[in-house]
Amino acid sequence: MTSNLLNSMGLGNLDIGIVLIVMCVLLIAAIVLLIVFIDKEEKLRKKYMIFMRGKEASSLEEDIINLYNDNKALKEKITLNRKDIKILYKKQKKNFQNIGLVRYDAYQQMGGCLSFALVLLDEDNNGFILNSVHSTEGCYMYTKEIKEGTCEIELGKEEKKALEQAMSQE
Repeated sequence: MTSNLLNSMGLGNLDIGIVLIVMCVLLIAAIVLLIVFIDKEEKLRKKYMIFMRGKEASSLEEDIINLYNDNKALKEKITLNRKDIKILYKKQKKNFQNIGLVRYDAYQQMGGCLSFALVLLDEDNNGFILNSVHSTEGCYMYTKEIKEGTCEIELGKEEKKALEQAMSQE
């Protein structure tokens, strides 16, 4: 069987059965694609309906503007918090963080180890030693400045031990 239409297109030798099979395959493929697109459209429509539930265009615009303003305010707060944290870190470096304490009996006469050497250091090992010497006549206190873990004045063995304690802390 020959077709005038196929002859006019230059496909006169083509079997009409093959043409029908190809057209049926293409029709089935088109139906499958149509079903997939309808399913995707339905899912999108459901999401849209959930998003728009109880909303009108003006109220939706208002919600978006409010969200934008909230986001802007949050960004400003975050920037402020970061600045505050930097300030706190700077101040924290200067606070006393490392402590050493050694109790001792200054004159081996009273017992009870009432004398002590207290070391307070910041992050850079700057601070002071407070030495309290207790005797039967009274209590005497001395301070020595510590810079970068060293002291210009000679330290007693208890003071050295307290300084080592303070500097060994993490």
